[in-house]
Amino acid sequence: MVKNRFEKIYSQGAINITEIWVDKETGVNYVFHTSGQGGGLTPLLDQEGKPVISPIYNQ
Repeated sequence: MVKNRFEKIYSQGAINITEIWVDKETGVNYVFHTSGQGGGLTPLLDQEGKPVISPIYNQ
């Protein structure tokens, strides 16, 4: 089991925030977007509709 399972690898914005998070156990990338009091999280998909997967590094 990974102690800190998710790692933020990208962030932009101050009020409308978009971030990319990586699950360090599976390598799946997720997009998180928030604006005001609303927000959402979804898997990041490539142009074929498949999840973007980063290499997994044992830490």
